[in-house]
Amino acid sequence: MRNMFKTGSIVMLTILLAACGSSTKEEKGALNDKKVQLEKLKTDQKKLGADIVALENEIAKLDTSAGVKEKEKLVTLSVIEPGKFTHYIDLQGRVDAENIAYVTPRGMGGMVTGIYVKQGQQVSKGQLLLRLDNAVEQKQIEQLQTQLSYAKDIYQRQQNLWNQNIGTEVQVLTAKNNVETLEKQIATSRQSLSNANVYAQISGVADEVNIKVGETFSPQTAAMTGIRIVNTNDLKIVAAVPENYLGRVGVGTNLLITLPEQNNDTLRSKVNVAGKIIDPNTRAFNIEAKIPSGKKLKPNQLAMVKIQDYASSAAISIPVNTLQNDDKGKFVMVAVKENGKMIARKRPINIGELYGDRLEVKSGLQSGDTLIIEGFQGLYDGQLITTSQA
Repeated sequence: MRNMFKTGSIVMLTILLAACGSSTKEEKGALNDKKVQLEKLKTDQKKLGADIVALENEIAKLDTSAGVKEKEKLVTLSVIEPGKFTHYIDLQGRVDAENIAYVTPRGMGGMVTGIYVKQGQQVSKGQLLLRLDNAVEQKQIEQLQTQLSYAKDIYQRQQNLWNQNIGTEVQVLTAKNNVETLEKQIATSRQSLSNANVYAQISGVADEVNIKVGETFSPQTAAMTGIRIVNTNDLKIVAAVPENYLGRVGVGTNLLITLPEQNNDTLRSKVNVAGKIIDPNTRAFNIEAKIPSGKKLKPNQLAMVKIQDYASSAAISIPVNTLQNDDKGKFVMVAVKENGKMIARKRPINIGELYGDRLEVKSGLQSGDTLIIEGFQGLYDGQLITTSQA
């Protein structure tokens, strides 16, 4: 009885395990079938997508109107309007005095015995500045005056004797000639004596006084050890212009002058002197222009000079960064409306002058054209564009 129960239990367990194994196999088979089906669909999808693209390309070649709608590119536009365009030559110049005088003696010079001016002092034309040693001239004049008195006495005596028919006429004429000769010598000595006084040749400021009492003052050393007078009421701007602008700058050319040390004050002037000689070292010629006084300017002060060499009152100009180049030349991108759509078009142009960030356009654009000023990079002719973010 017990053996029969054991045998029945084993049979039941075997049947149960067989049933579970069969169910697991069926589930695995169904999963594999679904995976195979999914891979087939993916393959079909790729093929279908490739077929769609190929068909679209073929249709686009045969009928461009049936092509896929192109995505519009975002751009920024600016309507072109004629305006004033001015080109300048930017140079660095300096302030200079119209009148600068180095005080010099009228004669050979001499030792300084007195100085009557201080550095920075305002002086007037004809004002006494220096006195030189004149002891030699003084002594010479005294000696000549003594000789003159004696010569006059001799002349008077000869004249009296001649009036009495005593002596000869030659003696009288010789005595008279001696008197006249001495008078001329005294006049010359007095002129030399006056040369000991050194006066200001112009009015202005004594900005340099490089001489001391006891030093020798002569025409040869006056520029290095002497007195310099500057007339700051009569100033000018001096600048060197490269020779390649020779035909564009001359007398009457407008200038815009900026003074960095005067809070960037701006002055307007005109060229009144244009050099006729090219410096062989700098390859430039000098220009000068008068500037008004009263600005507390100093000679040799830095000045930024803008020379106006070209101007147009109704020029078409564009931002220089919008200019592009290809193998056919220079061009810009403009926006036009065609069939109700906004399209980028390539526009060849001829350019003129460039100043700052503005470029003059001689031809190719006209008033009212719409220039693409942002987003033009990478645009091609005929591409759809928009000015609003989608």
